Amino acid sequence: MNSYQQGRRQRHGRGRSRRRGGRERFQEERASAPKQKTFWQRIVAFFGDGGDTRKPATQSRNGQQQQQHQRSPEQPRPSRKPESVEVTSPRLYVGNLSFDATESDLFELFNGVGHVQNAEVVSYRHNQRSKGFAFVSMQTIEEAKRAVDELHDKEFLGRKLVVSGAKSSEHSHD
Repeated sequence: MNSYQQGRRQRHGRGRSRRRGGRERFQEERASAPKQKTFWQRIVAFFGDGGDTRKPATQSRNGQQQQQHQRSPEQPRPSRKPESVEVTSPRLYVGNLSFDATESDLFELFNGVGHVQNAEVVSYRHNQRSKGFAFVSMQTIEEAKRAVDELHDKEFLGRKLVVSGAKSSEHSHD
């Protein structure tokens, strides 16, 4: 038998103090002490922020500086007009689509304008949730142009649709 088994066994676990209440005393002291400022907080306090509400520029991994903009809560987000793409093929982009919209909903909506070949709602692979846009293929380019004229900015399932020509047809299913 070795000496560890012969001697008195320890009742406390490894790395724990034998004396009760040893750690709590230090935690109380730490809680009552004022929180010390970080290095950057001290630098900003020394130089002052100069009334600038933006965050300082941070350095990205590739060494370029990024500016992080912080918008005040009363300042609304600037509305961005989507890029209108000329209709050069029967394939259309449908944006600002409700997440509840299905391919059959789009098929019915665009069938009122012309003959629809295909309607495809783009969704995430891992959970099949809609990304909020779709592609619709019409029979002819004329029908596609008429669909853009009639359905662009039309309210559909609570949102105004953005309908324009698709940028490229490399993903088409012809």
